[in-house]
Amino acid sequence: MLLGAAGDTAWWLTHRGAPIHYTTVAVTRGAVTRAVTATGTVNPVLTIIVGTYVSGVIQQLSCDYNTPVKHGQVCAKIDPRPYQAVLDQYAGQLARDEAILEKDRADLARYQKLAAQDSIARQQAEDQLYTVHQDEGTVKLDQGLVEGATQNLDYTDIVSPVDGIVVSRNVTQGQTVAATFQTPTLFLIATDLTKMEVDTNVSESDIGSTKEGNPATFTVDAYPNRVFHGTVVQVRQSPQTVQNVVTYDVVVGVNNTDLALMPGMTASTQIITAQHADVIRVPDQALRYHPAGATTGISGQAHIWLLREEKPVAVTVKLGLDDDSFTEIVTGDVKPDDRVIIGEQRGNGNAAVLPPRL
Repeated sequence: MLLGAAGDTAWWLTHRGAPIHYTTVAVTRGAVTRAVTATGTVNPVLTIIVGTYVSGVIQQLSCDYNTPVKHGQVCAKIDPRPYQAVLDQYAGQLARDEAILEKDRADLARYQKLAAQDSIARQQAEDQLYTVHQDEGTVKLDQGLVEGATQNLDYTDIVSPVDGIVVSRNVTQGQTVAATFQTPTLFLIATDLTKMEVDTNVSESDIGSTKEGNPATFTVDAYPNRVFHGTVVQVRQSPQTVQNVVTYDVVVGVNNTDLALMPGMTASTQIITAQHADVIRVPDQALRYHPAGATTGISGQAHIWLLREEKPVAVTVKLGLDDDSFTEIVTGDVKPDDRVIIGEQRGNGNAAVLPPRL
């Protein structure tokens, strides 16, 4: 025990006066940027689902993946023969009923003339008028049936409703599609791939600082060395809850003139919520440093320690924006290239730890 105590005493006598080596970095001038990090998916601004209103067999396909299409262009055709047959049936029925109406109108004119001369009973003319009204109703019904059959026949042409490019084809030639209960999706058409958007999932803790107009940057795995730039165009009010984690969809618009971005890419996004450029800044470690046993005499105020004439000096500062790496210094006796202390070491650089007991 005496030997161990003597060893401790000798160690303290040796190290109590050991010099302190301060770890410093230079105060710099630059940007302090606060950003929200989120993961998102690259999508076209507007994607149109093209389906079919009628059922039948796909007789012809004229659009495939990556096919540029124009408004009204036929992309597929359903076998029109069943619908043409129905149209012919209703058209024939209409022609027959129009002929009946024409004959009954001529008879009505004669009956009314004879009734005015008291050559026939007025009841007969009135009955003929009733027949004509029935004929007119029948003709209108036939016209409606013909119009409906014509529309169904037109629906056998699957046309693009917009100018764009086909990004998905879900049907093949010869396939039977049924539109009885739900409209089947045949094609997905993106209106303009030169303008894309990133749908990001921002946590509820960060959504309060995210606003429309915030600049954003993101990268995709296909181009790891390229940074894409965009702008927040919409903060959607619809929450998404997955395993008790609430996120909100924040839409970032981006120009894709070179068509480098493709639908479905995963984007690692940073949304810039605040940025102060060309300010005096110090690393966040400097705000956490305090010399052991030292007192600043400053209460309730932020301060940093600068190394001046090889001695630590406390400087009172007013802090500004913090981005988790750097903090802006708004006021204080600090200038660029000052040496701010972020740590210290004693003697040979090892921490002040007692020697092992003997």
